[in-house]
Amino acid sequence: MAWVLKMDDATIESGLVHDFDASLSGIGQELGAGAYSMSDVLALPIFKQEDSSLPPDGETKNPPFQYVLCAATSPAVKLHDETLTYLNQGQSYEVRLLDNRKSGELPELNNKMVKSIVRVVFHDRRLQYTEHQQLEGWKWNRPGDRLLDIDIPMSVGIVEPKTNPSQLNAAEFLWDINKRASVFVQVHCISTEFTPRKHGGEKGVPFRIQIDTFTEGDSGEYTEHLHSASCQIKVFKPKGADRKQKTDREKMEKRTAQEKEKYQPSYDTTILSECSPWPDTAYVSTNQAATPSFTSAPLSTYTASSVPDSDSSSPNHQADPVSHGNTEQLSPTASIQDTQKWLVKNRFNSYTRLFSHFSGSDLLKLTRDDLVQICGPADGIRLFNALKSRSVRPRLTVYVCQESPSESPLLERRGNNENGDHSNPSSLYVYHALYLEELTAAELISKMACVCSVPLGKINQVYRQGPTGIHILLSDQMVYNLSDESCFLISTLKDESGEGFHLILK
Repeated sequence: MAWVLKMDDATIESGLVHDFDASLSGIGQELGAGAYSMSDVLALPIFKQEDSSLPPDGETKNPPFQYVLCAATSPAVKLHDETLTYLNQGQSYEVRLLDNRKSGELPELNNKMVKSIVRVVFHDRRLQYTEHQQLEGWKWNRPGDRLLDIDIPMSVGIVEPKTNPSQLNAAEFLWDINKRASVFVQVHCISTEFTPRKHGGEKGVPFRIQIDTFTEGDSGEYTEHLHSASCQIKVFKPKGADRKQKTDREKMEKRTAQEKEKYQPSYDTTILSECSPWPDTAYVSTNQAATPSFTSAPLSTYTASSVPDSDSSSPNHQADPVSHGNTEQLSPTASIQDTQKWLVKNRFNSYTRLFSHFSGSDLLKLTRDDLVQICGPADGIRLFNALKSRSVRPRLTVYVCQESPSESPLLERRGNNENGDHSNPSSLYVYHALYLEELTAAELISKMACVCSVPLGKINQVYRQGPTGIHILLSDQMVYNLSDESCFLISTLKDESGEGFHLILK
């Protein structure tokens, strides 16, 4: 038997409405202000910590300095993107140096000079990694030119402008923060000089103009970092920047009002934004030391003869040309002061302030990932390699010994054959290991002179004893073809004058 309940449409509709109202009656009670108060949420520790780092109401933290590049920004830059400014090659542009301190802020700078270093550097990280090779290539294509110059006659309030022929992309000067100061800069490299040649035109790479400011430290040198700021630029051939600016403006005028809201307006000047200080490992020409001193010669007088010639050595070999050994390792027992000296000696000057409280053991405990995160990929990897450095195997090792034996019970007795044994089995011979990197006769002779205690200038000829006792003049090709770990006896003979010597390798 089946039961059938018959109800009209009005009854069904009224019942559904009643049930729906009843189901909503409890919403809002559980989530009311008493259960989840917003003030209680904001009182959580995570929000308290965030609030403590924010400045008090009505107070904003301003940088101590502000730099303004007097060139218009592009109107074709989207909101939230960094501004982009077009410059003409070789044209002088004013950069205003402004004291932005509040009353009573950094009183130790009053009535003092500060030093600023202005640079033109690559914006793209890929080009930053190969900066040395890129700028060396530019130098070969443009001998005698500089990437960056200061227009001294137009500059105001700066003193002691200096450049270094080996740092073609940087210049430095002193200025008084209490007086009006403006430096006029000229950028001579154009953006398309660093792009690969492709069919259908070239797209220029962006550069950065960066200014780092330092105050005088206890040593009397301007090493205490105060402030750094930079802006993104592109450099065109003369009048090219004006045409590009006009093109961007015309493109924006054709866009709808809704599309224009997605782009920044163009400003008459460009404000440099705060950034990290540029590392001291910036580009230095191959023949110069890692941190060369600047010279005060006029900026516009450098010619091709004043730029040092570049050799064919690898960019990795920019250290002291006298020392071919590996970097001195940092000891775990090094004090904070010793660690600071090690950082400066190994060209990590820009990180001395960051690691100002690190001892040797503290620095050595940092992993590769830690250093990359702290110093960035390029300097982080370089610092890790310097901390964990191992001696590089020489290209050739030879063992030499003076013919006169030395008496020592600790040395091994040898006879005479091609393997280095001598005819007198009771003789004891002291061998010296000579490590060669250049594989030249001059390198081997200089090292043998030290072993034999003979002045290098007194050595006239060096021979190698060949088959049947003939004497073969030592040459670069002979050294290049020596087998590794060869052993030689050195005979020292006076020449006919009695003042010089001949060396014979047996």
